Amino acid sequence: MERVWGARDLAPLYNHKRSPGEQPVGEVWLTGDDCQVANGAFAEKSLAEISRQLGRELTGEAAPQPQRFPLLIKFLFPREKLSVQVHPDDEAARRAGQPCGKTECWYVLAAEAGAQVALGLKSGTTREQLRQAIQKKRAEELLNWIHIRPGEMIYADAGTVHAIGPGSVLVETQQNSDTTYRLYDYGRPRELHVEQGLAAVKLKTNAGKVQRPTDHPEPKDGNLNLVSSPCFVVNKRHLPEGKEHLITRHMPPSSVQVVVGLEGEGAVAVKGGEPVGFSAGEAVVIPAAFKQFSVRPERQVEYLHVTLPHDDVGHPQTILA
Repeated sequence: MERVWGARDLAPLYNHKRSPGEQPVGEVWLTGDDCQVANGAFAEKSLAEISRQLGRELTGEAAPQPQRFPLLIKFLFPREKLSVQVHPDDEAARRAGQPCGKTECWYVLAAEAGAQVALGLKSGTTREQLRQAIQKKRAEELLNWIHIRPGEMIYADAGTVHAIGPGSVLVETQQNSDTTYRLYDYGRPRELHVEQGLAAVKLKTNAGKVQRPTDHPEPKDGNLNLVSSPCFVVNKRHLPEGKEHLITRHMPPSSVQVVVGLEGEGAVAVKGGEPVGFSAGEAVVIPAAFKQFSVRPERQVEYLHVTLPHDDVGHPQTILA
């Protein structure tokens, strides 16, 4: 996806460089509706097509809409500030004729010194103050800007005014929505959605860096829960050579599952099927009909395991620091 704030070189994840005459790339979508399957019986079909065809066999009982893929996963490559923006929650999105809202999270894969994101309005800020700041071209002064570091997970529930600064590579997991209300764009000549955005803004949200319990240090087996929320669960796993990870879904409701490569190479295997290889920057979608699958490294592999929650999950504990 071309974006004015994006990068011209996507190494080391992708062997992709833009010429001076081309727009930079800001986002690489892995599970968007138009993303095409790369192999097997559904090769070259879009994720939207096979979601409509397979329904809950693919998306699972946990999916809000059986024939619509529930998760949008992307890599972000910001080299300039993203606009100050906000996404509607489910209720506001449906009033606007959209299928769902947009709660999201960002895993910090890489970050230069000083890289920041902005999450939410400073305490005491009102919508009217935000409106005036937009008019006076100083909206970013009202946001909570926090430094980010590799390995952190940032959570931004719908209604959070937010922005992303330059100098990082992020893996975004979100509800499958592209509804964005751009409140402020630093004078760049792009359309703003001030009234729609202000209506969607929540003055207090659950956004921030996800906190891990102090009594649960980094596990020795490399399996780490990065975030659990009402809309998605994201785990990270590191497998050294010779180590296999078997993933079994014991409890209903069933859910589609996605493996996203971060580093190295590996393969996903289900009983009776050929292994499907993946490398950094690629995703393997495991239909909900499969209750069990395994991930095997090729020398070593690090990946995210993304799924829908199997029970009622609240917002994660976060901190703005």
